[in-house]
Formats: sequence, structure tokens, C-alpha cells
Amino acid sequence: MYAVIKTGGKQYRVAANDKILIEKLEGAAGDRVNFTEVLMVSNGGTVDIGAPFLSGATVVGEIEKQARGPHIIIFKKRRRKHYRRRNGHRQDLTSVTITEILTNGAKPSANAAAPKKAAVEAKPEAAA
Repeated sequence: MYAVIKTGGKQYRVAANDKILIEKLEGAAGDRVNFTEVLMVSNGGTVDIGAPFLSGATVVGEIEKQARGPHIIIFKKRRRKHYRRRNGHRQDLTSVTITEILTNGAKPSANAAAPKKAAVEAKPEAAA
């Protein structure tokens, strides 16, 4: 089963347990993200295509980390005019692991994010 989602002005083909780098989303590592702009879902032999989005379809992911892309140098020059401009850019990205692809208005399961939060809470108590 796979889906095509739209986020950050781009489209991504995703399946369960896929890791994707997308435009920056608000949130910290371990937070859940719901992608409701689902363009297509393929389940075995059936393919559902939205116009433009599928109603009731959601893709659930978990934020792994907030990262930055490679450093890109923008250099402009006009020959014989003594015009040179150098600029750089580094895009903010979010690494997301896709956990579930839901259809027909199904709700996301709570078992994916709950154990990690419980493990994080248990460490400070052990140190105290």
C-alpha cells in the first residue's frame, strides 16, 4: 500500500516505514504529523485518485529530526561590468518516518508515539 501526498509545494510517494526529507514542519522529534492532502492511494490492485484530494484519507508520520540541507552558493556575474554577487542558502528540512496510511476516515492508532514518550519520562525519574 502506498500513497501520494502533497506538502511544502511538492508531491511525495510514500509507504509505511518510509523515511522522507520534506520542507520544514513545526514540531520536535517524536511529534506526530498528519498529512491530509492525499492525492492518491494504491491498495493492492485498487487505485483511488482524488480530485484534487481524497476525502477521508490521511497519512500519519512521526518527526525524526529537524535538519538542514546542503549549503548552496548562488553566484551572479555580468561580464565586463564589474558586477559580482555571492550569496549562500541552506534549506531547513524535516526528516519524517511514515507510520500509517489511513483511508475511509479511520483514526490513527495511539501505539506508535506512546512508548517513546513513556521512555523519555522514565529516565529523569531514575536519575532523581
